[in-house]
Amino acid sequence: MSQTVLITGGTSGIGLSLAQSFVELGASVVVCGRSQAALDRFAQAHPQALAVQADVTNAADRAALLQAVADRFGRLDVLVNNAGTFEGRDYAAGKNPNATLDDEVALNLTAPIHLTGEVLERWPSPDAIVFITSGFALVSPTRAPTHGAVKAGLHGFADGLRRQLAPKGTHVLEVLPPSTDTPMNAEATGKKLTPAQVAAVTMKALRRGRNMAFPGQTKAMPAMLRIAPGTLRRVVAGL
Repeated sequence: MSQTVLITGGTSGIGLSLAQSFVELGASVVVCGRSQAALDRFAQAHPQALAVQADVTNAADRAALLQAVADRFGRLDVLVNNAGTFEGRDYAAGKNPNATLDDEVALNLTAPIHLTGEVLERWPSPDAIVFITSGFALVSPTRAPTHGAVKAGLHGFADGLRRQLAPKGTHVLEVLPPSTDTPMNAEATGKKLTPAQVAAVTMKALRRGRNMAFPGQTKAMPAMLRIAPGTLRRVVAGL
């Protein structure tokens, strides 16, 4: 029996590449997003999949999304918490940088926690729950300290959740990509991975039952945090 997979923010970037990877494996794929135009494009390209307009920060939208999954497929095997945003904030600039802070925290941290809990309430033992966080979950970027904070919070949630769900056999995977060539990072300079590269590493980690996946440049981060944390922080300071 094929898996049913829900991917938030699944119409562009990493989410879209993951959706395409699961479709190729024969999974029943559900994506959600805010843009109806992007959802329509996805549905046209993948008519066998389900594309649902939903703002995952909105409780009613999340409930309707999960009901749509239940109505169409009756079950959910894999949840991929991918939707997110990046906000630069300069707290040394002498003015209040907290505009849109609540929106950032809601999308990057509280929404995936809420959705995960709501999924587990309906389907207590899914095969896997995936969190797309960031290398910045381990070392916060100078230009975006709140981004580091929310990703670190999601990293902590995934870590504890993994131990809670281990007796049920649910695989909890955290993916920590570096800067990736997505619409969210369109203005970022420097080396970027492609969404397809991140998706490939994610799919491999799912197959192998890994707890964490480090695509591209982030692969060296755990070792550098142990042996050269100062060097790593100087590198991240320039990002």
